[in-house]
Amino acid sequence: MISLLIGWILDLLLGDPSWLPHPVVGFGKVIAQCERRLNHGGYRRLKGAVIAVLLIAIVFVMTYFLLRWLDGLSEIVSSIVGAILIFYCLAGTTLIREVRDVFLALDRSLEEGRKQVARIVGRDTSTLSAQEVRTAALETLAENLSDGVIAPLFWLALLGVPGMLAYKMVNTLDSMIGYKTERYRDFGCWAAHIDDIANFIPARLTALLMILVNGSFSMLRSQLRFVYRYGRNHASPNSGYPEAALASILDCRFGGPHYYFGELFDKPYIGTNTRPLTTNDMKKAVTINRRAEFVMVSIVLAISLLLY
Repeated sequence: MISLLIGWILDLLLGDPSWLPHPVVGFGKVIAQCERRLNHGGYRRLKGAVIAVLLIAIVFVMTYFLLRWLDGLSEIVSSIVGAILIFYCLAGTTLIREVRDVFLALDRSLEEGRKQVARIVGRDTSTLSAQEVRTAALETLAENLSDGVIAPLFWLALLGVPGMLAYKMVNTLDSMIGYKTERYRDFGCWAAHIDDIANFIPARLTALLMILVNGSFSMLRSQLRFVYRYGRNHASPNSGYPEAALASILDCRFGGPHYYFGELFDKPYIGTNTRPLTTNDMKKAVTINRRAEFVMVSIVLAISLLLY
């Protein structure tokens, strides 16, 4: 419980400082090295499956035995290391900063907005309109509330710090090789499916929390129906749900066709209102993110108190 509080407060205060070494960067380097060496020739799907399962298992086992060993030496040291690892696994503050920076950059020029949003999305941003830049930023804010906050906390509650860190490996694998492009279709197949499984409950929980913390209880039923209707309008079986929740709250439209790695992906739309998005929409979305994060942390703390 103390480790979670410290880790969460550190994320609120610091985010992900560029000067601080981050384990996810290390995950990325290992994944990239494996992909370069193995993603060619035959048996690509098998090789990708073995690498994905192996890397996730290694992270879980190493974290488990590290914390167990430290606990035997000193409970205080174990709690501090656990807090640091939790801090590394949470990305709420950094995400909000990045999305705010997109809107600020867009206020200066469209080109700056495109460059800024390219930091947080995988799609080609070079031809996006101002509306599409804002849409991309807010979609990412909603989707990554699940990936960067709610899902890690969910796996922390279920499997402790080792499960939380293993989830970050799952998410990193998917973000690097889980694409349906010619290069990654076979090698990243298992990484994508594992990520789908790991995020199935957290994505829907995220959508529910977003709607509940919005506070519009008179709109609760209609917003839940909106999420049920449009949550499936996404290439991912999960990402559409938090995006649909935010679209229902802001009464706007997300989705549509986009280019990824030079290939056009015709995504269905989430919502129907094509109204222009504004900085006020971003501020409201940030407030929703923070409230949902606070509620989820409170839930995990309550579970910890009940169990321990």
